[in-house]
Amino acid sequence: MTRVLVTGVRGKTGVPLAELLAARPEVEVWGGSSDPTTVTIDGVTPVAFSWDDPAGWPAATTDVDAVYVVRPDREDAPELIGRLLADLAPGTRVVLLSERNADEIAWSVRSEEVVRSSGHDWTILRPGWFLQVFSDPRFYLDEIRAGSLTFPSGGAELAWIDARDIAAVAERALLDDDLVGRVLELTGPESLSLPRTAELLSHAVGREVVHRETTIDEAVEGLQGFERELTVLTFERVRRGSFTEVTDTVEQVTGRRARSLEGFASEGL
Repeated sequence: MTRVLVTGVRGKTGVPLAELLAARPEVEVWGGSSDPTTVTIDGVTPVAFSWDDPAGWPAATTDVDAVYVVRPDREDAPELIGRLLADLAPGTRVVLLSERNADEIAWSVRSEEVVRSSGHDWTILRPGWFLQVFSDPRFYLDEIRAGSLTFPSGGAELAWIDARDIAAVAERALLDDDLVGRVLELTGPESLSLPRTAELLSHAVGREVVHRETTIDEAVEGLQGFERELTVLTFERVRRGSFTEVTDTVEQVTGRRARSLEGFASEGL
């Protein structure tokens, strides 16, 4: 029996990953959450895990064979990840959820480097923008339903990726040896402009959705501190084309073509 800890188990990649792992009879899944009472995924054992409570990590990592680490978007992420990995037993496999073209950001590079130098078998996942930002009311869902999509693209295209495809790759990385030591750049099957993205989303909500170009300053209004700094940098990278290139890594790893925005939209929002 292989025991896997999924941190961020209630997140966009955590839920589908936990479901995939729980469907395997040879895998025991521990779902890490700051509030384990909210973890209700069939076949998953809830455990307390919070980046704010390192003292609680040993209880969540005892006797685990592999850990899915969702990098926290906070300034001390490299230090926290390093501390977590130092507490893991030798031989524990680590799969880190990073971001597309992470080499462009010193903070992301440091987060990845602590994984590479940890002494554990590791795989790093670098996905682009999740399609699920369109179905999440904390991001763009309400605006899309109202008929608009405000996004500072600067005319650049994005190769949106479905979080379920990231989870499918993560499942393989956690359990199979052939992905150890690899950095995987993950995208959807096509790169789309924001006007075309809005057009495809129109089918999901049953009304016309129009892209509205905006400034980065407007897009980050209300954000403060490191969150604002990181979001500004992310949108600057969007405009430079950092999320444009398409890879076929999902298909290479899973044997199935990555889900498209059109397919995602056909499921409704």
